[in-house]
Amino acid sequence: MKIITEKGVLIIKIMNWLDKLEKKFGRYAIDNLMLYIVVLYGFGFVLNMVNPTFYDTWLSLDAPAILHGQVWRILTFIIDPPSMSLLWVIISISLYYFIGKQLEMAWGAFRFNVYFFAGVLFHVIAAILAYLLTGVSLQMGTEYLNLSLFLVFAFLYPDVQFLVWFIIPVKAKWLAWLDGAVFLYGIAQAFIPAYGGNPVYGVYYKANALAAAVSLLNFLLFFFSSRKTKAYSPKQMKRKRDFQKSMRQGRPTQNPFATGGAKHRCAVCGRTELDDPNLEFRYCSKCHGNYEYCQDHLFTHIHVQ
Repeated sequence: MKIITEKGVLIIKIMNWLDKLEKKFGRYAIDNLMLYIVVLYGFGFVLNMVNPTFYDTWLSLDAPAILHGQVWRILTFIIDPPSMSLLWVIISISLYYFIGKQLEMAWGAFRFNVYFFAGVLFHVIAAILAYLLTGVSLQMGTEYLNLSLFLVFAFLYPDVQFLVWFIIPVKAKWLAWLDGAVFLYGIAQAFIPAYGGNPVYGVYYKANALAAAVSLLNFLLFFFSSRKTKAYSPKQMKRKRDFQKSMRQGRPTQNPFATGGAKHRCAVCGRTELDDPNLEFRYCSKCHGNYEYCQDHLFTHIHVQ
């Protein structure tokens, strides 16, 4: 963190590590990732119908098997469908596709890829740690991963309504409390006495609590490590895509303040892409008019009303 003073205004400048990664590796992001994921869910559902034991035997997140060389399980476990009922699997994958698509539109493909695969990685770490610490081979599916996706969606779109049982309209923010309660209950299981005093159940509870904790940690780390979360609204991402498209086509953007052959000019510091080709410029959705700002002033300027 670097604190600087400019024009009498105290500015707290925090370089977002995700922005750095996106600049270097953004071109490798998988577009429309959630479409591929729900297709895998559908494949997993069909596979379980045809051969109910194949997934558990060869594809599930089995820590001992991974440690003994079956590394493909690190990714193949994600084909575990959210339900074994045809009706509910259709409803579930439709919901998860909608959520994933909205998150990708809000953040961009790279950030959504990072969030999803970070959740996958945390699941793998949790399974291995649970096995090493408790001796329990906890074959986790995608339950907590999908719950964390909904938690993110509710954070970004709290007022979106869902029809519970196709009848009762409930806002996402209220369902998120229920989502969070599932996480907390899973974590609390580590401190709940084992059912019937059976120590096997106690070990399983602790392993499951670890799985819930790391999935919730993915949500917390992703949001509270960055102050730029609010900028990634669908409107802002559309402006970013339009900006990138105009740069690729060599067309100037509609910034009336850009001068001297520059296509972009920060309304605060006056810098353009000619001063620093690594600068990123974005329009502010809260300012009235076409006011464009560099990455250092997009979140610190005074909005023009």
